[in-house]
Amino acid sequence: MKIRVGFGFDVHKLVPGRDLWLGGIKLDHELGLLGHSDADVLIHAICDALLGAANMRDIGYHFPDTSDETLDIDSKILLRKTVELIATKGYTVGNIDATVCAERPKLNPHIPDMCRCLAEVIGTDVDNVSVKATTTERLGFTGRQEGISAYATVLICG
Repeated sequence: MKIRVGFGFDVHKLVPGRDLWLGGIKLDHELGLLGHSDADVLIHAICDALLGAANMRDIGYHFPDTSDETLDIDSKILLRKTVELIATKGYTVGNIDATVCAERPKLNPHIPDMCRCLAEVIGTDVDNVSVKATTTERLGFTGRQEGISAYATVLICG
C-alpha cells in the first residue's frame, strides 16, 4: 500500500453580514468569514492538504475564486469534489488532523458536530477525523478577531 502525507493552511477575514461556517456547520456568531465561497477555512485547509498529498496542486487551482460556479458555494461540495479528485489517482482518505485558530466563538462545543459532518462528506469513519481548536492568546490578527485560520495534516492511502 502506498501512503502519502499532505499539509494545508487557510485563513479568511472576519466581517459583519456573513454566516460563519466551520467544518461544514453553521455557527451562531455576529461575524462571518469573507470569501468567494462560504469561506469555510477548515474545509479549505483540508482540501489543500488532500490535494497536496496527491500532488494535485491546491484548492485555488481546482476551484478558482474567479469562477461563477464556485461563487457562494457550500465548501462541503468542494471537499466532496476534492475526495473525488484524489480518487482519480487511486487515493482514499486515511485520516485528518486539523486545528482551527480563533478567539471567538468558542469552538470546543461544536467539534463533535464538525467531525461527524466532515466524516460524512468524506465517506469515512468519524474516528478518522480529528479537529482541534486553539486561540493565539490574543496575539496577531486572530487574537484581534480580524480573522480565523486553520491547519490540516492528512494521510492518504492508495
